[in-house]
Amino acid sequence: MTLSTTNRSVGVSSLGRSDGVLLVGHGTRDTVGTDQFFQLGKLLADRLSPVPVEACLLELQPPTIAEGWQRLVDRGAKAVHAVPLLLFAAGHAKSDIPDELAKCQLTTPHVRWDQSQPLSRAAELIALSLRRIDEAIRQSNLDSRSSALVMVGRGSHDPCAQADMRVLTECVARRWCFKVRQTAFYAMATPKLPETLDRIAESGEVSDILVQPHILFEGSIHQSILGIVAQARQRYPEIRFWCSGYLGPEPELVDALIRRIQQAIAVSVV
Repeated sequence: MTLSTTNRSVGVSSLGRSDGVLLVGHGTRDTVGTDQFFQLGKLLADRLSPVPVEACLLELQPPTIAEGWQRLVDRGAKAVHAVPLLLFAAGHAKSDIPDELAKCQLTTPHVRWDQSQPLSRAAELIALSLRRIDEAIRQSNLDSRSSALVMVGRGSHDPCAQADMRVLTECVARRWCFKVRQTAFYAMATPKLPETLDRIAESGEVSDILVQPHILFEGSIHQSILGIVAQARQRYPEIRFWCSGYLGPEPELVDALIRRIQQAIAVSVV
């Protein structure tokens, strides 16, 4: 299969001298995951230069949203474009982040702000997921026609976020002729990954199961997913289990973020 290339025409023409971009991550205690987040922030800053970009984190570690906001203001920003590095719209995107941004504006009322939508099913994100699956297929030499694809998300109590993950699986899986395709969740939603792997393995339909962790960076969730797959491999030695890479700080993510910023600006000026 030939993967579509990322659209490098995504540009920055909507941003001006008084604009600033605030990249908001969730935050993690994992040092590798933290470094990867700031690597992505550097990639975004390089692409948007000379527009100032500050990376901040919602929880667990600094810099906070308030600190990132103030840095942009100190750099001359009069309009802050907040771009949450979130895969789906749930509580953080709908309330936690906008609540923090509203508090920031109280301290600098001359600065306006908008917030872009989560990445969701952005074309660039789908392209990156396909690239990760392609890499795994090439490494494992599996035949998709006798294999299962399991896309596993972090999980959320928000039913819209759950549905969005299921639709994303269909968008990705239909590019391949996998015999079985299934969405699973690490937590907060069903079906969970262990029971999904058990059900597929016990069906006798496939020779291989490929798991794609639909997560952004390294961290405890990724390690737990690897552990769950390793346990399934021990329970079902007749099945070959594989894991693709997580998304990671890649140019496709940068393109998707820039597209979301431009969409938010277009809505705010209507």
